[in-house]
Amino acid sequence: MAKVMLASSLTRWLPEAERGAQGELSVEVDGDTVDQALDSLFLLHPSLRGYVLDEQGTVRHHVAVIVDGEAIRDKRNLGQPLGERGELYIMQALSGG
Repeated sequence: MAKVMLASSLTRWLPEAERGAQGELSVEVDGDTVDQALDSLFLLHPSLRGYVLDEQGTVRHHVAVIVDGEAIRDKRNLGQPLGERGELYIMQALSGG
């Protein structure tokens, strides 16, 4: 099982009853790869799909996905394997200048 952590910037898109007490949400999901874990997450929280992924199934530009402490570089290739106790952290990406 993989552990998915959603930053509070994402949980605000969930109904209040589904939010974590601190704004963040931790969910254990099935999946051997990033895309499988995300599919499992979206089964639990379907309203997140459109915020995290675009119409082609690519992680949106303004969203960061971190796998076991390292940001994924190719947001189109979500077949990256997860370890037995893999951790995904999903947050709003920030930019500035």
